[in-house]
Amino acid sequence: MSSIDKTSTSPGDHAVDNPEAAAGAATVVDPRLLVREQGFAGYITEFKRKMKAGDLGSIPVVLGLAIIWIIFQSLNSNFLTAGNLSDISVAMVGTGMIAVGIVFVLLLGEIDLSVGSLSGVAGATFAVLNITHGMNEVLALVLAVLTGTVAGALQGFFFAKIGVPAFAVTLAGLLFWNGFMLKILGDNGTINLNSDGLVAKLTSYYFSDVAAAYGLALAVTVLYFLSAFFGNKRREAAGVPSKPLSETILRTALLGIVSFAVAIVFNQYKGLPLAVLVFVAVLFVTDFVLRRTSYGRKVFALGGSVEASRRAGINVDMVRISVFAISGTFAAIGGLFIASKIASANQGAGGGDLLMNAIAAAVIGGTSLFGGRGRTWNALLGVLVIVSIQYGLALEGIASPVQYMITGGVLLATVVIDAVTRKTQKTAGRA
Repeated sequence: MSSIDKTSTSPGDHAVDNPEAAAGAATVVDPRLLVREQGFAGYITEFKRKMKAGDLGSIPVVLGLAIIWIIFQSLNSNFLTAGNLSDISVAMVGTGMIAVGIVFVLLLGEIDLSVGSLSGVAGATFAVLNITHGMNEVLALVLAVLTGTVAGALQGFFFAKIGVPAFAVTLAGLLFWNGFMLKILGDNGTINLNSDGLVAKLTSYYFSDVAAAYGLALAVTVLYFLSAFFGNKRREAAGVPSKPLSETILRTALLGIVSFAVAIVFNQYKGLPLAVLVFVAVLFVTDFVLRRTSYGRKVFALGGSVEASRRAGINVDMVRISVFAISGTFAAIGGLFIASKIASANQGAGGGDLLMNAIAAAVIGGTSLFGGRGRTWNALLGVLVIVSIQYGLALEGIASPVQYMITGGVLLATVVIDAVTRKTQKTAGRA
């Protein structure tokens, strides 16, 4: 008999109060054991179990992205050209950076409405320090990022220590930081950046050597394999179920195909964009922090239950403050990329649909609004969907109002799926 079929019994197990319920109860099986013992059939069984339990993962957003690309390519043959896809990848980085910070906040089941304004403050701070006052670019950039960090930590303090709801604190921050940005920009309202400067090159610089894009694709693939391989080795050494080597190889091969396909697209245009390289590095680092460190486990624990986390000895207040500081930091970084894209800091920075797009990107990508579930890679998927819609509609000459309506519809559909998924998981006893 395989380990899947083995169940433990005790003397009390012979007396069953509800035989019908007992007969219908399913034995909880670790999916890694299922796949290891049944092979390919185990994958099918596990996939069916996930669908039944509402554990959809990234499947809906990946399918949605594929449908969006097919539709726009059928309407305009220029949509999937190397140039347009490269432009999409660069344009998404600013909003994507902000969405990475939003993921941390959403994991707590909270919201940060100030990120748009903070992104504008960061761009304005850099422009004023570097252009107006002649400060060294690197120092001005660091101070601009720290502006977001301090502002986020301050808002986190009011939320964690004073007990003001995050919605109210960050709504006040939205207004305050927007006014602060307008104040430091002065009467002119616009400061142009040095086109050859450090910040301007964040979105304008490309690694033209084909080895750069292929090297990044290879590095991403190898790092994934090593992480998965040694992670499984640690699990085996600890005597807990691990994924079979065949699954790791299959996943690595699929990632390699996608990575090298992206590299080919980049090399058909200008090469690897610096902005994409930085974004991928940020995603790897933040994903590692959330999934592989004690701090990340504390964030997920807080999203699951604040009281249980407090009883487990977690410093709830410090984790909350740090999460909002992280959100403010990435809002500032995103703001610098946005300033780089338009080569200036102006009074409209951080406004418009930026805030909603950043939150929508995190949610559409798969991060739950209810806390406790999500990854920073969700920001990549979500922002790719949003920017693809924007560029596709722009190619068709469709006005902004329609873009807002379509993006809102996609966001609503995602939230509905999230809510239905949670209900399904509760029914299946997994939430």
